[in-house]
Amino acid sequence: MKRLFIFDLDGTLLNTIADLAHSTNYALEKNGFPTHEVSEYNFFVGNGINKLFERALPEGQKTEENIQTIRRDFLAYYDIHNADKSCPYPGIPELLQALQADGAQIAVASNKYQAATEKLVPHFFPHIHFTAILGQREGIPTKPDPTIVYDILAIAGVSKEETLYIGDSNVDMQTALQSGVDACGVTWGFRPASELEAFHPKFMARQAADILAFRGA
Repeated sequence: MKRLFIFDLDGTLLNTIADLAHSTNYALEKNGFPTHEVSEYNFFVGNGINKLFERALPEGQKTEENIQTIRRDFLAYYDIHNADKSCPYPGIPELLQALQADGAQIAVASNKYQAATEKLVPHFFPHIHFTAILGQREGIPTKPDPTIVYDILAIAGVSKEETLYIGDSNVDMQTALQSGVDACGVTWGFRPASELEAFHPKFMARQAADILAFRGA
C-alpha cells in the first residue's frame, strides 16, 4: 500500500510551459538574444532554471555571466507572470482530493526554484494539505539527485516501499531510481512517453485518475 505520493510540479501537476517560455523569451529579448517557440521549451526545462537559461542561450553565449543576467530578468518577470497561463492538468485537482480523502500523504518535489514552488502549489491547490512542498533550494543538488526525495521521506515518516514518485520526464524517472522508490510516468506532460518508458517505471499513467489504481499495487 502506498502511503506517500510525491509529485513533480511542472509537466505533472501544472502545465506551466507557456509562462516559463514567455518569461525566458522576455529576458532573452531584453538582452539582445534570439527567442524560441513555446514548444521548444518542453526540452529546455527539467533541470532547474539555470540549466533552462543555458539551453535557451545561443551557442557561444552560454557563459555564467549571461546565465546570471537572464536569470535576473527572468525572475523579475516570472514572479509577476508565473500564473498567467499556467493551470492544473485535467483531473489533477480531483486526483489530489481523492488521495487526500483516502488518507494518503501528498508532497511536491520540483526543480523549480523554491519561492515559485511555494507560491504556485497553494495557489492552484488551496484545499490540499501537502506534507512537503520542496523546490530547488540553495546548496542542495537538483533532481535527479535523490536528496529531495530523502528529505520528503524524513518529513513524512514513510518508507521507500510505501512511496510512489510521479513525474513526466527522464529526470523524474532517474530521481525515483536513484532514491529507491517506485516510479510512475505520466504521458500528459512535457516529454514523450518513450522517454519515460526507457527507464522502465513500475507504472505509466495516461490520465490522472489512473494513479488511484496504483495505491494498492
